[in-house]
Amino acid sequence: MRTRTAIAALTAAAILMPAAAHATTGNGAAAPPPDSDFQKVTLNDNPGEPMDLAVLPDSRVLHTTRKGEVWLHDPKTGLNTLAARLDVYQHDEEGLQSIALSPGFGKGSKKDDWVYLYYSPPLDTPVDDPATPDVNEGDAPFTGTAEDFAPFKGLIRLSRFRFTGSTVDLRTEQRVIDVPVDRGICCHVGGDIVFDADGNLYLSTGDDTNPFFSDGYTPIDERADRNPAFDAQRSSGNTDDLRGKILRIKVRDNGSYAIPRGNLFPQGAQGTRPEIYAMGLRNPFRIEINRSTGELYVADYSPDAQQADPQRGPAGTGKWTAIRRPGNYGWPYCATARLPYVDYDFATGASGSPFNCAAPVNESPHNTGRRELPPVVQPDVWYSYGPSQEFPQLGTGGIGPMAGPAYRFDPRNTRGRAPVAWPKYYDNVPLFYEWTRDYVKAFHGNGRRIEDVLPSIVFDNPMDIEFGPEGALYVLEYGDGFFQENPDAQLARIDYIGHTGNHTPIPAAAASVTSGHVPLTVAFTSAGTTDPDGDRLRYAWDFDADGRVDSRSPEATHTYRQNGLYNATLRVTDPAGMSAATSVRIVVGNAAPVVELVRPVEGQPFSFGDVVEFEVRVTDDQPVDCANVTVDYVLGHDDHGHPQTTARGCTGSIQTTEPGGHDPDDDLTGVFVAGYTDPGGADLPPLTGSDEVVLQPTN
Repeated sequence: MRTRTAIAALTAAAILMPAAAHATTGNGAAAPPPDSDFQKVTLNDNPGEPMDLAVLPDSRVLHTTRKGEVWLHDPKTGLNTLAARLDVYQHDEEGLQSIALSPGFGKGSKKDDWVYLYYSPPLDTPVDDPATPDVNEGDAPFTGTAEDFAPFKGLIRLSRFRFTGSTVDLRTEQRVIDVPVDRGICCHVGGDIVFDADGNLYLSTGDDTNPFFSDGYTPIDERADRNPAFDAQRSSGNTDDLRGKILRIKVRDNGSYAIPRGNLFPQGAQGTRPEIYAMGLRNPFRIEINRSTGELYVADYSPDAQQADPQRGPAGTGKWTAIRRPGNYGWPYCATARLPYVDYDFATGASGSPFNCAAPVNESPHNTGRRELPPVVQPDVWYSYGPSQEFPQLGTGGIGPMAGPAYRFDPRNTRGRAPVAWPKYYDNVPLFYEWTRDYVKAFHGNGRRIEDVLPSIVFDNPMDIEFGPEGALYVLEYGDGFFQENPDAQLARIDYIGHTGNHTPIPAAAASVTSGHVPLTVAFTSAGTTDPDGDRLRYAWDFDADGRVDSRSPEATHTYRQNGLYNATLRVTDPAGMSAATSVRIVVGNAAPVVELVRPVEGQPFSFGDVVEFEVRVTDDQPVDCANVTVDYVLGHDDHGHPQTTARGCTGSIQTTEPGGHDPDDDLTGVFVAGYTDPGGADLPPLTGSDEVVLQPTN
């Protein structure tokens, strides 16, 4: 069992901190509540590779994984159960992305139980053939003809499905909209889904463009034999393309959609898509809507140039803005309305003039839309790697901006025996979080005043944050690592306990054995469970995840008589009703495969551009099929990574890429991640193992 030592330590430290009355800052503004008035509670510390979350009206939580899983957390039982598993295409960043609930979900209409998912269906896209270890058929060619690129034309689909109480019924799919993409090549295919007060759906889409051969500046490679995926003018800068945009539509009862009034281009306008609300975006990974004001909060990722170059353009620039009306946000011509890139000829290496942000023109041969584009809109907040003159509170480091929600204070949530609702101090204040810098900020006045939010509480690569109906903040953390379930990944909830001062207990559970064959007798213990307030606790064990309590003793024994994967869950509750749960994974009849990367090895030196041979050893109690072994190559950059390719087989080779645009002082590595999922069986769930090694570049 993995223990949350950092969280437990922070909780204990918070108890020792004296409660402070709300003070004022040096500028006379009210000071935020102290961190000691908050507590972080783990809900699921086995979340897979987490991507996005949605909180239901009854405080249950759905979250997605890139590999296609939808997990459901039930706060009443503490159980985490699989709600759906989609078959998805996986190469570089593709897979299952975002999840959202219909705007009327659970609000009286029995028919309004739709769950929206944004995912990559497999289609017939080529994948690597393990029988040819020296060739990766799943990688799109960098150069060639239109016929060479055609097999990799794919799409990412926004669909909705019925939620049936505890599962997402995949048979009820209604396809809403498809976003065409170029597959087999990296990057920026994420998307996020939100609804406004009128029920309009907003979908963010990335530019689907490879950034690694543009020296960290704008990728506008127009060469005739070059894969179009190296030219963001075909997507973000194209008025006739859905990528690099915020789309705004109204979903009808049958799953089709209409175009609401007020988008960027009128319906029927030549060379445009009427779904476009905002364009000129690179990777708007997270968006949120303020239903009170109608503002759409958008954060957009940056390219990787560490320094400005007069021959190419500005350094990498992350952005956040509150969109109030349709507009063009500049990419790939301008980082902001005041920071143009320089027109660059990739064939000759010659630089031209800076682009005109007031009247940008798309002259790319890959452009299928209008030539003249709307003027670039200046964002509310922008920053680079070093200190920001305009926004020094953002600090320094990587650039991974994420738009968080604006809290809506409801005084009804502060009543009752154990309320957890955040205080009125944060009412209508949008939150901003940074994936690479591990923090959350409050943007008072849309960034005119910026302050830390709970700086002593860990936010470990936060992927998504959302307020629940009871007023607590839910956090999905990716943890440190690459494209797998990382040790510190989790779903958590951050409660405000300043109303009562009562803390949630901290459960711990362990088992005498965690795998074996039937009949399997397991002794369970709650040793290590604590309550910060010293309260007497009630214990509830559910050994087989059926929602029924099997034992109320701190120590208990259970015999498993059927094969399966069981999350034996311990739930502890204090006298005020505050509770938390943890689980131990018990595998009966099937052992999880043990995956080992024999080659390459941890710390192995290499040069970017090398061909690296790999060998994977899988040990399992079932026959191992090497065709199901995957090896991902990831360009590691600081504490995040950019997936480059996926190979299949127990042996083979991977052509590493040269990371154009990164400073020599960047912390760059080559990361290899091997994974294998066994077949399971009629009464056995498939189980997964993985291994990761990090190579150190010599060049």
